[in-house]
Amino acid sequence: MEFLVVSAASLAAVVVVHTTTFLIGRRIGRYNVVDTAWGVGFVAVAAVAAVVGSGDLFRRILLLVLVAVWGLRLAWHMIVKSAGKGEDPRYQDLLRGDYSAGHVIRKVFLIQGAATWFVSLPLQLSAVLGPTPALLRPVLALGVGVWVIGLLFEAVGDHQLRRFKADPANKGVIMDRGLWAWTRHPNYFGDACVWWGLWLVSIAGWVSVFTILSPVLMTYFLVYATGARLTERYMANRQGFDEYCSRTSFFVPRPPRSPIS
Repeated sequence: MEFLVVSAASLAAVVVVHTTTFLIGRRIGRYNVVDTAWGVGFVAVAAVAAVVGSGDLFRRILLLVLVAVWGLRLAWHMIVKSAGKGEDPRYQDLLRGDYSAGHVIRKVFLIQGAATWFVSLPLQLSAVLGPTPALLRPVLALGVGVWVIGLLFEAVGDHQLRRFKADPANKGVIMDRGLWAWTRHPNYFGDACVWWGLWLVSIAGWVSVFTILSPVLMTYFLVYATGARLTERYMANRQGFDEYCSRTSFFVPRPPRSPIS
């Protein structure tokens, strides 16, 4: 019953975040602001779960801190990235010229809001569970380690790409330096690691295994739905992209191969 209360409160928090974001997008005339709400929504759920839940206090606070560091960094990155720019081509293609309120809510905000609630289920369940058993404490520590790796890949990858694009000499050039030489999507790979790490941290018993579909869904989004595969569709015709793909791992980092001659 307590889990249902936490889950309902988490859903209400997601609705508030995405409704507010929709109204902001309506006012400024672009809906890529939902990318900012993506991180903020998870922080809101983690905060609600930490306050409403009565499970292990240490784990509730730890998960809140980890999610807040990740989510607020991501939200700020998206604000800076989209400042002064128009609508993202992804949302233009998705909406197909129909910017009516109902269509935008169904195609953008409803889907992302539902995904936020579902992916955050490990946080919600963990908030009502007791202390992490001694046998599972190494799993918790491993989860923090995976989270750290993920955050570093995501933050460093975003920073390297931002600096690269800031140099006018790199206009039209494929970014293939730093982490981008090891994987074509260090930010998405890092994001996946963050959520697998959070899932490991959230484990407090056998019942936690039932939430494994949450990081699986997040990974699916990052690889296929709105992440790496979609990004590459927009980059497919860029000069040098095929050669970059021939020597750089798609998702999981590995040393770059020699270019195919």
